[in-house]
Amino acid sequence: MTKDLYARHRSVLPDWLALYYEEPLEITHGEGRHVWDSAGNKYLDFFGGILTTMTAHALPEVTKAVSEQAGRIIHSSTLYLNRPLVELAERIARLSSIPDARVFFTTSGTEANDTALLLATAHRRSNTILAMRNSYHGRSFSSVGITGNRGWSPTSLSPLQTLYVHGGVRTRGPYAHLDDRDFIDACVADLVDLLGHTRPPAALIAEPLQGVGGFTSPPDGLYAAFREVLHERGILWIADEVQTGWGRTGEHFWGWQAHGRSGPPDIVTFAKGIGNGMSVGGVIARAEIMNCLDANSISTFGGTQVTMAAGLANLNHLLEHDLQGNARRVGGLLIERLRAVAAQVPHVREVRGRGLMIGIELTRPGTDEAAPEAASTVLEEARAGGLLVGKGGGHSTSVLRIAPPMSLTVAEAEEGAAILERALRSI
Repeated sequence: MTKDLYARHRSVLPDWLALYYEEPLEITHGEGRHVWDSAGNKYLDFFGGILTTMTAHALPEVTKAVSEQAGRIIHSSTLYLNRPLVELAERIARLSSIPDARVFFTTSGTEANDTALLLATAHRRSNTILAMRNSYHGRSFSSVGITGNRGWSPTSLSPLQTLYVHGGVRTRGPYAHLDDRDFIDACVADLVDLLGHTRPPAALIAEPLQGVGGFTSPPDGLYAAFREVLHERGILWIADEVQTGWGRTGEHFWGWQAHGRSGPPDIVTFAKGIGNGMSVGGVIARAEIMNCLDANSISTFGGTQVTMAAGLANLNHLLEHDLQGNARRVGGLLIERLRAVAAQVPHVREVRGRGLMIGIELTRPGTDEAAPEAASTVLEEARAGGLLVGKGGGHSTSVLRIAPPMSLTVAEAEEGAAILERALRSI
C-alpha cells in the first residue's frame, strides 16, 4: 500500500518535494508523543511535523475546540468580526512584550515572514534587507530571496536587495576561534562596516536559533548588540520565531529574549507550534509599523474561526501545564545524555541547542567535513528502532534535528536517547 501511494505521489507532485527515508513513511495517526504508520508500526516522535506538534498529538483540548467550532462555523474571512481571532490576538499581544502591539494572522511561517517584509519595507521606504548567513525564512519568492542557506534557495531573483551578516553560527566561519565577547564585537564591527557600504536597509531579519540551518545560535546578547546599531539608524529588527517561539527553547518564552537587553524586536513572526498542526501563523508589530500600509488588505484564510479556536486551546494548555518549564528540564537532561553519547562517537562534532530544540552535527571523523551519508544512516537506523528525527544543516554541514512535543516525559527522553545512541553507533 505504501509503495502504491509513493508511486502516485511521484506521478502528480513535484520532484523537489522532499520525502524522508529510502522507503517513505505514511503516518496515519498519533497520540501524545507517539505516531503510527500505515503498517501499524509505532514511533516516538522527536520531530513533531517539523516543530509543529508543539504540545501533543491528538491533544484532547485542541481536538475538542476544533470539533466544537467546526460544528458552529469554520470560516468567514477577516471581512467580519471574529471572536476567536480577537481573543487569540489579545493573548499573543500581551505575551509579546511589544508595546502597543498589533497582531495579524496568516496561514504559515512563510506568509508571516512575507508580511513582515512588506511592513518593514513599506515603513522604511527601502527594499534592502539584512539577513543572517545560514538562515531560512520560508519558500515564497520574497522569503527565498532572503534565505541565507543555498540548499533552500532555488533562485537568485528577488524583489529585495539582501545583504548577509555574520553571527548566526557560533562554531564555524571566520570568527569561530574567538571567545563569546570577542565574537560579538567582531560581528558588530562587521555589521557597522556593512552599513557603511549600502543604502539604509529596512530591517534585519534573524532567527534567534536557526532552524533549518541546523539549530545553530550565536552567543546570548548578539542581537541586543546589533539592535543598538540598528536603532541608531532607524533600522527595524524582525525576530523570526516560527520555530523558537512559545517556550520551546526552555529558558525563554521567545527566542529573542536571550538578546533582550536592548528591548523587544520591532516585529515578531510566529507559526508552527501555536496551531499544534493547524495552519496558523502571524506577525506582531508596534501599531505604527503594522498600520503603515496605505492600501486595502484582508486575509481569506488567515485567522479562520476553527484555526483560532485550536490556537487558543493549545496556548492555554501550554501555559497551564508550564510546558516551557518542561522543555527546560527535560530538554536539559536530553542534551546532557546526548553529549555523553557523542563523546564516544567519532562522527559527532557537536551537540547543541536549548530546551527541546537540539542539533547533533555529524562530520567525517577527525575533520570538519560534513557527513550527509552518516546523517542519512542515523535517520534510517533511528526509524528502524522506533524513533523519528529530522535533518538539516547549512553550508557544508549535516545535522540531526531533535524537537519533540514539549510535553515529552523524562522516560520518553531516555527512550529516545537510547535509540539515538544505537543509531549513532551504527554509522
